[in-house]
Amino acid sequence: MKSTLLTGLFLFSFSILQAQVNIGTDYRTSLGVKVYPGAVTVKHFINPTHAVEALGYIATDEFRLTGLYELHYPLGNVEGLKWYLGGGAHVGIGNDNWRKPGSTAIETGLSLGLDGVLGIDYKIKGAPLNLSFDWQPSFNILTITGFQGGWGGLGVRYTF
Repeated sequence: MKSTLLTGLFLFSFSILQAQVNIGTDYRTSLGVKVYPGAVTVKHFINPTHAVEALGYIATDEFRLTGLYELHYPLGNVEGLKWYLGGGAHVGIGNDNWRKPGSTAIETGLSLGLDGVLGIDYKIKGAPLNLSFDWQPSFNILTITGFQGGWGGLGVRYTF
């Protein structure tokens, strides 16, 4: 009983200390949502300037998983503010009714393609919160082919 209580107290103390580490302007990992079209997002920094991001998009016409490799650079003299760019790939399933409103000839199926990303990232000092805003153009090369410029949006994440 005593060892269980001490283990629980140690883990609780460690989690508080870990949260204190992340209230500055840098973070290692974050989890949250991206608004438009709607995604769950996880970003993890491999080192201070290189990050990987995984996104699970859910839209009315497609479900899509995207992986990105991002390079982050300071933006001005604002503490916690960075700009980033990168690239990656996606796989999804859906249709292209967004491209042909009112059309009855709609392509459906698997989409596979390449993605780019350009954005800004801000870690709020004193809070375990990160905000980002980006544009994520993509090009589908399988089934639903063509350029898509409407991906990206506002990200709100909890930092670890």
